[in-house]
Order: sequence, then C-alpha cells, then structure tokens
Amino acid sequence: MEEAVQIPDSSLPVGNKLLLVASNISHAFDYTLFEHVDLSIHQRETIAVLGVSGSGKSTLLHILSSLLKPNKGRVIFDKGYLYEQSDRELLRIRREAFGIIFQSHYLFKGFTALENLEVASIVANRKIDYKLLEHLKIEQNLAQNVSELSGGQQQRVSIARVLIKKPKIIFADEPTGNLDRGTADEVMKVLIHYTKQNDGGLFVVTHDEKIAAMCDTVYRLQDKRLQPVIL
Repeated sequence: MEEAVQIPDSSLPVGNKLLLVASNISHAFDYTLFEHVDLSIHQRETIAVLGVSGSGKSTLLHILSSLLKPNKGRVIFDKGYLYEQSDRELLRIRREAFGIIFQSHYLFKGFTALENLEVASIVANRKIDYKLLEHLKIEQNLAQNVSELSGGQQQRVSIARVLIKKPKIIFADEPTGNLDRGTADEVMKVLIHYTKQNDGGLFVVTHDEKIAAMCDTVYRLQDKRLQPVIL
C-alpha cells in the first residue's frame, strides 16, 4: 500500500507555493542520526537547522538536496518522488533547480575567480550578475587565481557561482563558517534577498544561532528529532 505523505503545517501565506516536502525521513550510519523528520519548503521561505557536530544536519541537507537517499521516508519535489527519478533526471534537477553550497569550496584551483564564474554561467546558460558580485564584495577579486584568495573570499565566489544559475532552492551547509561576523551577516542577507526576490527557498544548516535567527523558520536537530525553536 502506498505510504501516505504528510505535509507539515506552515505559517506562511497560502499564496506561497510549496516547493519541496520531506515526509517521515529517517537515516542511520553506524547509529541512528534522526527519525520521523517532516519538513516543507515554500516559495520565499528561509529555513535554518541548528545542531551540534554529528547531529546529522549535513546528512539531512544531503537527503533533501538529492545527494543521499534516506533509509526511510520520501522527498517530493516538482510533484514527483525525488529518489524515484532516474540518475539523469536527478542530475538535471541538481544542475537547474537546486543550488548547493558546501563547507568546502570546490572551486577550480587553476582558474581565476571570474573563470570559475564563467564556467557556471555557461553550464547554466545564465549571464553573470555583476551587481551580485558587488553585494558579495568580490568584484575586485575577479582577476585573481582562486588559490590567491582567502578562505572567506573563496566562499563568496562559491556562493556567487551557485546563485548565477538561479536555483529554485538553495541548500547551504555552514555557508558563513569561514567568514567574520560582519561579512557573514552580509552574505546571509544576499541569500535571503535572492530567495525573496526569486520566489525561491533557502535551507541552511548552521551551528550559529545568530545566523539561524535571520531565517523565517528555525529548527534544532537534537536527540534524533527535528524540533521547531524560537530564537
């Protein structure tokens, strides 16, 4: 019998379209990380998940963003079950609909910052938004090889590379971990502004409560459960 999918309640306005639903998600490696997770992402919604190292935050992000099939439960995107799609379709979704910001930058080390962005622009068939580069404060670094940039500058180039392709949902794993407080706040404002202006969704995992508090909805992953919190 087909498993019923429970769509979590949302306090967002009715007009905000549902982008993604996770239902009854459980996952374990050597031990159980989390069980019975229900979560939804709507247009213009920003979500943060807090938790200590090892709580499963990044694993949950990988499951929602098509990178890891859960042991139990389903993820629905674009009216279809994500992990029932073909490998080719999953690749298309990652390329066109999902933007994933990792803790590691994964930039092409032999390229300049601009060349890294140009590759993303070509793959996504999108023009580079130079106003975005100004907001991320990397417009003066475009001619530099990425190996010459600081960790924070590399992270901002990585974020720009993701936003260039205009994803429907941004999945960000500790996106401000290498940034000072002021720059971290500015980068979060860029991600939130993008989400609101483009009817997108933002899902952030972080250990930083100040960063989490900037989002519309905050959860804490603790004791194998995902619980809403108010900061």
